Amino acid sequence: MTPESKVKRKVYDILKKYNVYYFSPIMNGYGKSGVPDIIACYKGVFIGVECKATEKNKPTDLQLRNLNDIKMKGGKALVIHKDNLEELITMLDSL
Repeated sequence: MTPESKVKRKVYDILKKYNVYYFSPIMNGYGKSGVPDIIACYKGVFIGVECKATEKNKPTDLQLRNLNDIKMKGGKALVIHKDNLEELITMLDSL
């Protein structure tokens, strides 16, 4: 299991605990590039989560544009790594 997949597993566990609807889009040539790793909906709020192994692993410019677009449209967008999982919990608690 890669370090990033370990972070994704922890994010999935948090989302399950909160009973959040979520899925991970599979890019196979037909999807939109730069889409966050996890797409979710909680209490009517659209959420995009980009997972990275550590804080040193930065999202690409395209990933950042997609996350910003989600925010500009009224959704929530986060970059989550092994050291900031609490940000996801705090965001879910605030909804």
